[in-house]
Amino acid sequence: MVARALSFGAVAEAYERFRPGYPVEILELVTAYAGQPIRTALEIGAGTGKATRLFAQGGIAVTATDPDAAMLAELRKHLPADVTTVQAAFEDLPLDSSYDLVYSAAALHWTNPEGRWDRMAALVRPGGVFASFGAPNGLADPTVREAVRAARSPYLEDDGVPSPDGTPADRPMQWPGTELQHSEWFTDVRQVIIERRLTMTAHDYVGHLSTISAYVMLPPADRDEVFRRILRVLPETVELNAELHAHLARRVPRAERP
Repeated sequence: MVARALSFGAVAEAYERFRPGYPVEILELVTAYAGQPIRTALEIGAGTGKATRLFAQGGIAVTATDPDAAMLAELRKHLPADVTTVQAAFEDLPLDSSYDLVYSAAALHWTNPEGRWDRMAALVRPGGVFASFGAPNGLADPTVREAVRAARSPYLEDDGVPSPDGTPADRPMQWPGTELQHSEWFTDVRQVIIERRLTMTAHDYVGHLSTISAYVMLPPADRDEVFRRILRVLPETVELNAELHAHLARRVPRAERP
């Protein structure tokens, strides 16, 4: 998992080009949930800044962190200079500052589960907000989806990341909400799904796949062959089920901790 988590720097420019951004509905959701002004935010696993720009444009002072220097270098090309960047893994961040909001966009699953919520609680000020969100970006058409699975199967049976705590996909509450519900540090856990569909060309979809860790980790020759196979079975354009899964929780004020 560590190797996969640190694999994205090799495809930083493609990540910025082909990964979808986040809609303003995410900012509105988090702001409404907070119920008070959010002045400072810490981002875990900022990557090339897909979510960073959303919160920075909302007038929030964002500190964007990522363990990969190449990803942060790409982020700096596209974001204003007043966005603070820190090259560090979540586990290595100093705990001497706390924020109104700590959030992670499609990156929390790369963090170490041991002590995850104790460390998170130290970074969120009491009464502040934690948010995690991401989208599966899977092919909407089941026939096309099966054709792609068959095309890649000789080299890669599964290109996703399993639920970090093993929660089955049919459960009402998904990870990380499942963990947050059992944390003494957080309360008012909510799960929100924002419906979204995206359309892109077949070549852009393969570009998107080139930024997914399961493909990045393949030997180059195998990766090239997988992409050739996938392109052969794709229509000219594809539709993605890109619904956003958001989880929100509030840091328990000190006086309310058991």
